[in-house]
Amino acid sequence: MSTSTVLTLAHISQEITIAVGSTIFVAGVIGNFLNIIVFLSLRTFRENSCAFYLIVMSFVNIGNLMTGLLSRIIISGFAIDWTLISSFYCKFRWYCLQFCVLTSFTCTCLAIIDQYMATNARLRWRQWSNIKIARRLTIIVIITWLLHGILYIIYFNLIRSQATAEITCNSENFVFGQYHLYGYLVTLAGVLPLIITSIFGVLAYDNVQNLAHRTMPLVRRHLDKQLTTMVLTQLLLNFVFTLPYTILTSLTSILSHIPNPNILAIYNFTYVMAILLYYLSFSVSLFFLIE
Repeated sequence: MSTSTVLTLAHISQEITIAVGSTIFVAGVIGNFLNIIVFLSLRTFRENSCAFYLIVMSFVNIGNLMTGLLSRIIISGFAIDWTLISSFYCKFRWYCLQFCVLTSFTCTCLAIIDQYMATNARLRWRQWSNIKIARRLTIIVIITWLLHGILYIIYFNLIRSQATAEITCNSENFVFGQYHLYGYLVTLAGVLPLIITSIFGVLAYDNVQNLAHRTMPLVRRHLDKQLTTMVLTQLLLNFVFTLPYTILTSLTSILSHIPNPNILAIYNFTYVMAILLYYLSFSVSLFFLIE
């Protein structure tokens, strides 16, 4: 691969980031706002614990698109990286980003677990699906990830490489750097949510298939099927959109030590495409599934 081909690949990456990224951003913000409006306008959803998780998820998804995707468009599309200019923004972006990402994925997990509880044949399990518990769990989740973000304020900063003199927004602490890569990016924001949602998604789907054999109000049966369809759709899209990014992120430390510029150019291009795909999971509009 020649130098001109590497530069061409970088240029294509910039153009795709601007065009596709901007489309995802606009569609995602509008879609999440529509989710919030629809869920809050219908009483059946306002009083439902699963819908409550989806409302919170939609709010933080908008924040995620604002702090994550918008800055990614500016960084990869226009080569303007504010995180390399301001130490405050370096810390602030990662603080907000990890909070929005982890809160969104946690709400998705709680929503599918809630639907498993709500559709369970046992009354004792169904009692765990209620709006009071949902509100308390949401408060705990928000506080937990807000406190978790303090680590990024402490350890993330502008770092100048002694070998290349390049400035990066990262952590000089090796232990936290490994946690950021494998603990946060790969596990908490990748593998763990996929495992949890996959397990409870299958269980909830099995419960819904047996709803017809139970004596329950028709409206409640329809609502449970509808909400389960929503969270299973979100689960499927999350799996498709986040898995490539998670895999590539787990290979970062390996590929970063390869001196071949051609391989790095291909990896950087693929990584940017995976990031755009990743943000699609936060841009899903569920209101079209409401009948």
